[in-house]
Amino acid sequence: MVVWAAVAGVIAAGSPIALGSSSAYAGESGSSADAVIVWDRNAQTAIWDVAGQQPQVQARSFAMVHGAVYDAVNAIAGAPYQPYLVAPAADGTESTDAAVAAASYQVLRALFPDQQARLKAQYDESLGAIPDGTAKQRGTTVGAKAADAMIAARRDDGAFGDQTWPVGTRPGQWRPAPPAYASDGAWVGHLKPFLIPSASMFRTSGPPALTGRRYARDLNEVKTIGSATSTVRTADQTQAAIWWHDRHLAEWEIKRQLATRQRLNALQAARMFAMVDLAETDATIACYNEKAAWNFWRPVTAIRLADTDGNPETAADPAWTPLLVTPPHPDYTSGHTCFTAASMSALRHFFGRDDIPFSGYSADSGTTRYFRGFSHALAEVVEARVWGGIHTRTADVQGAKIGARVTAYMVAHYFTPRPRSR
Repeated sequence: MVVWAAVAGVIAAGSPIALGSSSAYAGESGSSADAVIVWDRNAQTAIWDVAGQQPQVQARSFAMVHGAVYDAVNAIAGAPYQPYLVAPAADGTESTDAAVAAASYQVLRALFPDQQARLKAQYDESLGAIPDGTAKQRGTTVGAKAADAMIAARRDDGAFGDQTWPVGTRPGQWRPAPPAYASDGAWVGHLKPFLIPSASMFRTSGPPALTGRRYARDLNEVKTIGSATSTVRTADQTQAAIWWHDRHLAEWEIKRQLATRQRLNALQAARMFAMVDLAETDATIACYNEKAAWNFWRPVTAIRLADTDGNPETAADPAWTPLLVTPPHPDYTSGHTCFTAASMSALRHFFGRDDIPFSGYSADSGTTRYFRGFSHALAEVVEARVWGGIHTRTADVQGAKIGARVTAYMVAHYFTPRPRSR
């Protein structure tokens, strides 16, 4: 597929480790991944089911949890991979399950102090299933130290800052979109990244010129197929647009599904979750930094005001409405394609292949979507944001490239195997 070919090329060019050569998946032994999966579900409950964090906010929370879990599990396994932040002292006799529970619980408690009682009950339940003894005690110590390092590293990282999106009045400039006319999330582009040196390091050349042919193609495409009343969008395309727009991200389920079906052990699962979640988060940060740099108007605004763009190939439709509700931030680049390109390219690198099938259910669409592999999912989300009427194709494609570049940087600089002593 064209989009995946561009993304794969970015990763291969940006990493000394060839795409598909990851050693994370083959030939490792160790404890079950069950605790990692259970605490990912617990994190989802805290982050989304209770706190209701939106995707651009959820990313930071999941990254903090799984970065700490990875450091704890990696330390107990003898630190065969480069730690993310720390490698707490461990000799391999510690309980991995206790470490996973302690790392997750401590991070989640710091993020959501008002959920203390429920989180403590989950923590006590996890520890109650582990035999008492030194292994359990030392495991909780390792997990707590990994959590402390993560919490300290993210203190004053810019989360929930007071930045706002500037509201423009000239053609091409972003302004709040109907029906809510809301503005939110500008602080994400100023958040301290987890992996990349700077949120602006993958700056693009920007959206197409308003008077150019590419801009006209983008706008006319989304105008035709992304309308709430489109006659050319198929039923499956409509379902896909809604599925990918569900704020209860199916990508959480997909990671757990892959960990289970591919029979990952605890270290493999911890490393996979950390790689995916941290790449997703930094891709989101870079994307929102890009949004702030260009502040480009959304399709609903552009179509309704097309008589002001100076392009003879576009025409205004003051009543045009998209299939989906337009998010409260600028069009360029697409946060979802940044996020999904990072996750899918990280998964392809981790597993060393693209053809692992998976699926996910969305309550919003009432459907389960099935994918042949990681490139299939990425190609669909690029289309789905256009089908939903909330992004132009260029915003989607450029977002996917940013996500790929973040993954390439991560592959080159983080989570790499450490030399084995002879």
